[in-house]
Amino acid sequence: MSLSLGEIVAALGGSLEGNPQVTIERLAPLEVAGPQELSFLSNPRYRQQLAASRAACVIVAPALREVALVRGACIVSDDPYAYFARTTQLWKQRHAVPVLAGIHPSAVVDPAAVIDPTASIGPLCVVERGAVIGAGTVLKSRVTVSEGCQIGARCIVHPGVVIGADGFGFAPQQKQWIKIEQLGAVRIGDDVEIGANTCIDRGALQDTVIEDGVKLDNLVQIGHNVRVGQHTAMAGCVGVAGSATIGSHCTIGGGAVVLGHLTLADGVNVSAATVVTHSLNRPGHYTGMFPIDDNAQWEKNAATLKQLHRLRERIKALERGPDAA
Repeated sequence: MSLSLGEIVAALGGSLEGNPQVTIERLAPLEVAGPQELSFLSNPRYRQQLAASRAACVIVAPALREVALVRGACIVSDDPYAYFARTTQLWKQRHAVPVLAGIHPSAVVDPAAVIDPTASIGPLCVVERGAVIGAGTVLKSRVTVSEGCQIGARCIVHPGVVIGADGFGFAPQQKQWIKIEQLGAVRIGDDVEIGANTCIDRGALQDTVIEDGVKLDNLVQIGHNVRVGQHTAMAGCVGVAGSATIGSHCTIGGGAVVLGHLTLADGVNVSAATVVTHSLNRPGHYTGMFPIDDNAQWEKNAATLKQLHRLRERIKALERGPDAA
């Protein structure tokens, strides 16, 4: 199966510099692409790879058009990465086996659940009483949608996802834990994608909410009563503790943790492995991690950190001087 360069540009736009009849057999990374493959360059730092690439055609920004033409054919787009993303969608539309609407025979769907006729419920899924699955949504294998939870339209939910398990709520009493029943649900908007084995807990009293366009990677944990704003993206192994509010258009890097009851403003970007310990009320890029080091050196640095408060107080005393009260 293949597509010509002309077909790609006709479908997606952009400016083709080259023969529209050239056939593309595959999409490939720039450094390994061959004479019948299409690739892209979005970061100018890798322009040396562009010069050396054997790709049939490369998607580039206008600023790299002349450099790309020295090498061969190119498609010029204002946003090469987004253009490449749309190309992968086009490729899948033309070549992949279509996902059929309906409920797989091995799925368990409660009669009181509401499944849109255009949705697809995959093998071994469980959809419990009162759950709602929107139009065009795809649940892959072994997805669980618990009682009363809602998923909007055109969502993709990957294998092993659990939506609506009980949130982690317990009240201490006499050295024991008293369970707090989780009486809310989970509400997921439209065009959300949820990676494999991610868990989104139901709310304790109010619903956990995932707004439109959110993208969650594999193994993400969303605690009870969390709210995630539109078009926010979280990479693998992110953990968001209960009652945190994440704004719209945020990014949270892999392995980062957001503590409970905090608020992140719209447009906050959190680096991988960061632990967010206080609310971030302004957009920006935030990082908080202790650099990896030789263990002996790390222990010395950690010991020094414990003395910082005492050193701070000594410096303040010196600044006040001997005559300070």
